[in-house]
Amino acid sequence: MNRPLIGCIADDFTGATDLANNLVRAGMRCVQTIGVPGDGAVVQADAIVVALKSRTVPAAEAVEQSLAAMRWLQAQGVQQIYFKYCSTFDSTPEGNIGPVTEALLDALHGPGQGFTIACPAFPVNQRTVFKGHLFVGDVLLSDSGMRHHPLTPMTDANLVRVMQAQTRRKVGLVAQDAVAAGPQAIRERFAALQAEGVGVAVVDAVSNEDLMSIGKALAGMLLVTAGSGIAIGLPQNWPQLQTRGAEVRADALPPARGLQAVVSGSCSVATNTQVLHFKQSGRPSLAIDPLTIAAGEDVAAQALAWAEPLLASGPVLLYATAEPSAVRAVQEKLGVTQAGEMVEHTLSRIASGLVQRGVRQLLVAGGETSGAVVQALGVQRMAIGPQIDPGVPWTAVDTPLCPGEPVHVALKSGNFGSTDFFTKAFAQLSSQP
Repeated sequence: MNRPLIGCIADDFTGATDLANNLVRAGMRCVQTIGVPGDGAVVQADAIVVALKSRTVPAAEAVEQSLAAMRWLQAQGVQQIYFKYCSTFDSTPEGNIGPVTEALLDALHGPGQGFTIACPAFPVNQRTVFKGHLFVGDVLLSDSGMRHHPLTPMTDANLVRVMQAQTRRKVGLVAQDAVAAGPQAIRERFAALQAEGVGVAVVDAVSNEDLMSIGKALAGMLLVTAGSGIAIGLPQNWPQLQTRGAEVRADALPPARGLQAVVSGSCSVATNTQVLHFKQSGRPSLAIDPLTIAAGEDVAAQALAWAEPLLASGPVLLYATAEPSAVRAVQEKLGVTQAGEMVEHTLSRIASGLVQRGVRQLLVAGGETSGAVVQALGVQRMAIGPQIDPGVPWTAVDTPLCPGEPVHVALKSGNFGSTDFFTKAFAQLSSQP
C-alpha cells in the first residue's frame, strides 16, 4: 500500500473517531492512533488520525502536542495536514483552535506565512455556517445548549470574531454566494483574501454539496482546519481512491462478541435525552455522584459490584450525565477542574473494570470521558468500522486488559446521536456481516 494521503490531528478522542468515520465512509482506509506513536512504525492506510486530548489543556501544551503530531505525520509521508476541532467550534477564550492553527501554519509555511480555512460545518448533524455565523439546528451557537458547556461555554456565534481573538493572522470570510458558485469561485475568493493579507478564512457551508465543493477547492492546500464535515469532500482529490474496487470495504471489523455496557460522562442536551431514553426503556442504569466521589467513597468499586450481576442480561448504563443546573452546583462546591477530573478518573476505572469482567462492546459518551477511558484501557490504535449515527462509528481496539480479544468501542461526542442511540448501537453492531 502507498504512503498515507491525509494526516489528521484531532483535539479530542470522539472528534477523532468522528473524522475517521467520515473518511472511511468516503472510501479511505483509516487508522486512528491514541496520541503520537513512539515506536517509529510505518502505518499502512490512506489516512491517519492522531487523537489528542488537547481541547481544554493550556494553549502552549496544545500547540506542543499538535506540532509533535504534525512532525510524526510528515514522517509518514502524508500530503495534507488536517487539524480537526469540534463542530461547535468550542474552546477556551484563549484557544486552543487559534493558537494551534497559527503554530501549524508557521511550521508548514514559515512565521506569519501561509493560508488555511476554518469550517466546523457538518450539516447532517445540524451544524451549518452562514455569513460566518455558526448555527446548531435553527438557532445560533450562542443560543444553543453549548452556552452552558461546563468547560468550554460558547456565547458568540460569529466565527470570524471568535477566531480573530485567538490568532495574530487576519481572519476573513468566504461567504455562501462564493461557495454555492462552486470550487473555482471558492479558489478565486481564497486568492482575493490572500491578496488582502488574510491568513485564515472562515468558510460558509449549509449542505453536503457545499462540503464537496469546498473539499475540491482545498486540493493541494498544506493545512486544512475544520470539523469533521469537510472530510467528506477531500477524498475526491485523489483519483486512485475512486478506482478502488467495490469489494474493498474500508469499514470492515472483526465479529462482535462479549457483554455490553455504556459509560456516559457528557452533560450535553443530546446525551441527557439518550440517558433518559435508556432508563425509560427499562434497562438497568446507575448514576455516578461527583459529591460521593469527593467524600472519599470508592464509587468505581461500588458501581462495578452493582453492574456485575446485571451484565449477562444485556447492556447496562453507568452515567455522570446531568442537567446544567446540577453540573453548576457541583462545580461551585468542588471547582470546575477538580469536578471534571474526579468524574473522568472514576468513569475510566469503571470502564476498565467492565472490560475485565467480560465487556467487549463498550459505548462511551463525552469527549473528555472518552479520552480518559481509552487511555485507561491502554489503547494505542483503533480500526474504524461502520457508522452508527453521523459522526459516530464503531471501532475495534486491542487492550492489555484482554490480550488477543478485540474490544468494540464507540466514542460518542456529547452532542451527537439520536435519542435511542444507546440502545440501537448494539443492535446495529450485531447485524454487521
